[in-house]
Amino acid sequence: MSSTNPADRAAQTLSRPFTLGGVTVPNRIAMAPMTREFSPGGVPGADVADYYSRRAAAGTGLIITEGTYVDHDSAGLSDRVPRFHGEDALAGWKNVVTEVHRAGGKIMPQIWHVGMARTAGAPPFPDAPPMGPSGLSLEGAETGHAMTQADLDAVIEAFAKAAADAERLGFDGVELHGAHGYLIDQFLWEGTNRRTDGYGGDPVSRVRFAAEIVAAVRRSVAPDFPIVFRTSQWKMSHYKAKLAETPHELEAILSPLVAAGVDSFHSSTRRYWLPEFEGSELNLAGWTKKLTGKPTITVGSVGLDEEFLKSFSGQTSEVTGIDALLDRLERDEFDLVAVGRALLADPEWAAKVLTGRHDDLIPFTSDQLTTLH
Repeated sequence: MSSTNPADRAAQTLSRPFTLGGVTVPNRIAMAPMTREFSPGGVPGADVADYYSRRAAAGTGLIITEGTYVDHDSAGLSDRVPRFHGEDALAGWKNVVTEVHRAGGKIMPQIWHVGMARTAGAPPFPDAPPMGPSGLSLEGAETGHAMTQADLDAVIEAFAKAAADAERLGFDGVELHGAHGYLIDQFLWEGTNRRTDGYGGDPVSRVRFAAEIVAAVRRSVAPDFPIVFRTSQWKMSHYKAKLAETPHELEAILSPLVAAGVDSFHSSTRRYWLPEFEGSELNLAGWTKKLTGKPTITVGSVGLDEEFLKSFSGQTSEVTGIDALLDRLERDEFDLVAVGRALLADPEWAAKVLTGRHDDLIPFTSDQLTTLH
């Protein structure tokens, strides 16, 4: 039974280790992936290693890195976002792993293809066309290339190679970015997937590409190397979008991913406390765990009073309590908690929460994004 003392309760609830595949995370706190563009030429330097290891040293149990581009020319949209291919970038990531492990944390890279979010002519490969399931932007405009079977095969291979490299470099698992309207999610969402072949149509067909990526990744790594899959209902600039209107529809999307080899789901919401479907208080992570039986990570404005979109408009997001979060963790609604902006603002967020120093927490302001450390 948990303590009634708030500090003791937080420590008891969040300090429990959790085993995922062959890896035991020292506590229930994860760092959410957040794009930073602090890697010139796509190469993470010593400052990136310092950034992550500082948070691990202060008690963040699992680091999930910012999104990193797989080895496909159309995967990215910036030459300052780190890539997960090439000897120089992989050497940089090897140093990041070493420093996080030295600090006592576990770490997974998030591997990523932006799909139709790419702008024509953008770096790192200006000649590479934007591409997606149907060549449609999130707004429905035909601004890119509808992927051929050869394109699909190349991207699947790139994800598998990135996962194999992650294991070789000593990472503790890998997260596949299947959320927020990027490539994998563009296949999952009927708004951007208008295909009439085996990769489009009903939810099972729309999930085929994602499941093939997962299966290829699973074959490329050890059986106990954890594969985390990030999902969301919302998309960038389409905050009310839905992959699934009902639990039954959600299960139809998730089940093939489980069968393909997903070990855990990272369920991205803008506010973790909101119920996902009518008739239940479960959030997206809670429903995902209930439907799949797999461990889940929740995320969405943890410890702050404003959801993240408002905070980037220049407002300050004030620190709030986490009693409601602890309630849900104690009920095993989900298993880990990913913290985003609160960890950007305060690298010692985990240590302060675990030791009851709530009054010492630093609020998030958008100007901190230019001075991340």
